[in-house]
Amino acid sequence: MDRPALNPSFLERALAAPRPGSSDYDLNPDARPRRAQPLRPASVLVPLVERGTSMNVILTRRAARLRHHPGQIAFPGGKQDAGDASPLAAALREAHEEIGLEPGDVTVLGTFDAHETVTHFLISPFVGLVSPAFEPRIDRTEVDETFEVPLAFLLDPANLQIHRFRRMGHWRHYYAIPYGPHYIWGATARMLKALGDRVRSA
Repeated sequence: MDRPALNPSFLERALAAPRPGSSDYDLNPDARPRRAQPLRPASVLVPLVERGTSMNVILTRRAARLRHHPGQIAFPGGKQDAGDASPLAAALREAHEEIGLEPGDVTVLGTFDAHETVTHFLISPFVGLVSPAFEPRIDRTEVDETFEVPLAFLLDPANLQIHRFRRMGHWRHYYAIPYGPHYIWGATARMLKALGDRVRSA
């Protein structure tokens, strides 16, 4: 995937297309509960930073001490609070709390497919451009580290894998994008697939 296809103007156009949605059940439709569960709203920010000829994504590794999803790779974000004015406001608030990113330092390029999780959240992902001068200030109660991955690598179908695990006698499949020592999987990998599909279709 070449550099011009990943400039901010192109990404804005790609994000403007209709949003079909994605789900943790996409690879496991038989695992969906027979009775629909109410979905709690959540938001994440996909922070992009230009590094020379590369557009990178800032990702976090969740703190190992957390009760839910410890140590997993994620975008900055979390559940929407009653005081959040909008899903976007929630994503920006969480990014500020987790990695010290000021909302005013984010140029929002758009949003893409809302993602349903098996933990009954509906995640609204937003893509934002961040200054190369940004230096993360990590909240160690939530995040153990931040790191960057080239967006072209994350969106390349050749790097997207399908793995599986066995649970209660059934195989469950999920998307994964290994990158060096980091194992990007689950909802984060599925949302990156949705973003990649959108970029390629544009």
